[in-house]
Amino acid sequence: MTASLPEGQPVLRIIPMPADTNAHGTIFGGWVMAQVDLAGSVPAVERADGPVVTLAVNSFLFRQPVFVGDLVSIYAKVIKVGRTSITVDVEVFAQRHRDVGGEAVKVTEAQLTYVAVDANRRPRPVPNATQSA
Repeated sequence: MTASLPEGQPVLRIIPMPADTNAHGTIFGGWVMAQVDLAGSVPAVERADGPVVTLAVNSFLFRQPVFVGDLVSIYAKVIKVGRTSITVDVEVFAQRHRDVGGEAVKVTEAQLTYVAVDANRRPRPVPNATQSA
């Protein structure tokens, strides 16, 4: 199922390589999860104005496989801000067969929660936490 890429710039773009495959020849789900966590942390760090740690993967849905050579574009946005936590929605799209026009397919969606931490890795308040994004 072809999809349109969301408005705005992706947080992360990457091309998976053969070393990222599983035994079935598609991209290993753990590789996709790692990229989602990295991409989700970008708006969380910006909103927290400092370091965050991943608290939870609230949901994660693999809709389609990712293949070697796909251009993977990951979009992430803050959807909720708590006193110390930030919840981020993440969408992953794969542009297939880029040499012949490249359809975009939504391959994964996820929601993660991060916690702002201080220098001692203890939870700290998110600046202006009462203003939810």
